[in-house]
Amino acid sequence: MLNLISRFVRNDSGAAAVEYGLLVALIAAVLIIIVGFLGQSLQQIFLTVCTAISNAATAAGGAGPTCAIA
Repeated sequence: MLNLISRFVRNDSGAAAVEYGLLVALIAAVLIIIVGFLGQSLQQIFLTVCTAISNAATAAGGAGPTCAIA
């Protein structure tokens, strides 16, 4: 019985899986935060480009795209 307890205490095979799980969770959290911050900037960039295209098309006598933020 003492040998069984000793082997159980020394067994660390599950520790690596837990560490990998924590790393994946940390990476996912960082990616979510980055996408949240960049999402607003990218949305503004696309809106600026769409507005420029729409203005150029209107000035050329055509119908430009509708620039809407979803």
